[in-house]
Amino acid sequence: MQMGKIRFTLLFCVCTIFTAYTQKLAVKSNLAYDATAAINVGVEFAVSGKLSIDLSGNYNGWDVVEKKSWQHLMIQPEVRYWTRETYNGHFFGVHGIYTNYSIARMDLPIFAMKRTYNYDGKAIGGGISYGYHLYVTPRLNVEFTAGIGFLNLEYDKTPYTDTVVEGRYMKGYFGPTKIGLSVVYIIF
Repeated sequence: MQMGKIRFTLLFCVCTIFTAYTQKLAVKSNLAYDATAAINVGVEFAVSGKLSIDLSGNYNGWDVVEKKSWQHLMIQPEVRYWTRETYNGHFFGVHGIYTNYSIARMDLPIFAMKRTYNYDGKAIGGGISYGYHLYVTPRLNVEFTAGIGFLNLEYDKTPYTDTVVEGRYMKGYFGPTKIGLSVVYIIF
């Protein structure tokens, strides 16, 4: 009798999981990151009818142009609340950010980085975001997203013409932390 209850409970749980909501897994590529020559991929899992977990990452390991580089590895997890249902319409999110970077010969005023220095370091932070999924076909969507938040940057600063580290610095940043125009493919 006990074994029958266990089998029934397991069967009920499996059936409930697979019929509770239909769209559960999606992969995506952020065209905004593609424009910076960064390889990127995202995976999103629906955990309920209105909640999903997104994990995106991107990598750029080469020079942007001769003697200029913005090499980085970034991971950006996010929990999303959908106002209608997952992968449909508006969503609000809370995201985290972790990145290792090496920036050389580039002016980045938003981070107060100048082209006369190399910056090697990491950043960690998080923020909030808003986005919208535009339905194209049953398997294909376009996603628009933007977010703001805080980053804590730690880096070594080296004059471009030297190999001796000038110092180790920490800097806080508040502002845009996420931007996206992504092509989304819903697997199942």
